[in-house]
Amino acid sequence: MQIINATYLNNFTIELEFDDHKKNTINFLPALKKYPNCSKFLDITSFKKFKIDSGNIVWGKNWDMIFTVESLYNNKL
Repeated sequence: MQIINATYLNNFTIELEFDDHKKNTINFLPALKKYPNCSKFLDITSFKKFKIDSGNIVWGKNWDMIFTVESLYNNKL
């Protein structure tokens, strides 16, 4: 299972589309607050700089923040 598309909606919410065409709308804000190593992405400008790489949604040059595809697919961060 892979992410094939990610669309920023608003605030910290992104719509993800998976390779089986399932779509989930995910609010990342609770996870950003929960995990201290993600705190730099509480800045909305930084948060919006995500990309799809190897079927994952990632932030930062070295995948500074990443969540498992399975947790995103099941909408359970």
